[in-house]
Amino acid sequence: MNRTEQFSEFRKKNEAKLDITFFICGFIFDAWMVSYPDEPLVIFQQAFYLFIIALLIHYELLFRLEKWHPTNFSMKIWPYQNFALHFCLGTLLNVYSLFYIKSASIFSSAVFLILMLVMIFMNELPFVKKSKKINLKVGLYSICLFSYFSIVYPLIFGFIGLVPFCFSVVSTLAILLVQLRFLRNIVPEPGVLFHAIFAPVVTVVVIFASFFFLGLIPPVPLSAKEQGIYHNLVKRDSHYYLYAEMNENSFWNFGKKTFHAEPGDKIYFYSQIFSPARISDKIIVHWFKKNSVGDWESMDKVPVAIKGGREEGFRAFTFKSNFDAGEWKIFVETSTGVEISRLYFDVVKVDKEASRTFEVFKR
Repeated sequence: MNRTEQFSEFRKKNEAKLDITFFICGFIFDAWMVSYPDEPLVIFQQAFYLFIIALLIHYELLFRLEKWHPTNFSMKIWPYQNFALHFCLGTLLNVYSLFYIKSASIFSSAVFLILMLVMIFMNELPFVKKSKKINLKVGLYSICLFSYFSIVYPLIFGFIGLVPFCFSVVSTLAILLVQLRFLRNIVPEPGVLFHAIFAPVVTVVVIFASFFFLGLIPPVPLSAKEQGIYHNLVKRDSHYYLYAEMNENSFWNFGKKTFHAEPGDKIYFYSQIFSPARISDKIIVHWFKKNSVGDWESMDKVPVAIKGGREEGFRAFTFKSNFDAGEWKIFVETSTGVEISRLYFDVVKVDKEASRTFEVFKR
């Protein structure tokens, strides 16, 4: 047995383990290599992968219906068609999932993120790769196509929300109609095309639309890179100086922190929101306090205009002068109410201390 046969035998015996290993390595590689969503090269690469996927699905459907057979050069590369298809799908699903994860508030987008991760795993499952039902692959392709337009249109319009979303829906369905038009010239049976192409694409669009109107889709390409509450904030020489008590953790965290409020103190909320250079939009800083019966009560909504292009994120802050002791939380939301991030903290009223010291963070 030569080395090629040995490798083939090893691969057959360990196919599942190898698939999982390559999937994990590929996801880590994509997480390390993925760039900002507004870079032209990234946008072009995604469009190229989508075109390759559409081409491969087109010919795979015709091949399975015996309407087309590979010849000459295509005969040599056709055995690798399935590998190329799932490689492109896997790469795009990884990239879009990473974009969604960066933009997501775990609290509000958990269901959607789980769905995306399930789609990634599905693409790697052997029964999907070997399946003769092309509608599964078309469904995964539709997710990638819709995610692509959901990133591109906010860059074109300069804001996120309903209008870019509607254009994403229309563009996804338009691509579907173009593909169906090409296929109908060769495949006259409407039922076949309905189950193979139309049904999975429309299903994906309906699911994404439902998540959108429920506010569960992360607001890509916006993302919160840092946030915290502080006792004072001073802007000097294009820098922000943030003052926090020495015993406080002023960086991003998912647990609670305690704000010790002396008489005359203000609560400063500071956040860095990443936004591509083409986007100038508005965010809402929404303050809540838990009332005496344990319900969260809206206390204030502060609109903040943001401008993209700063790699570390647009620096935004608000402050509150009148507040009571108790449990508080702050939501950072888009203008349409989609949550970008949130922060929980407790306010404890204390007497004034002359010895109080602060740690200063420069941003």
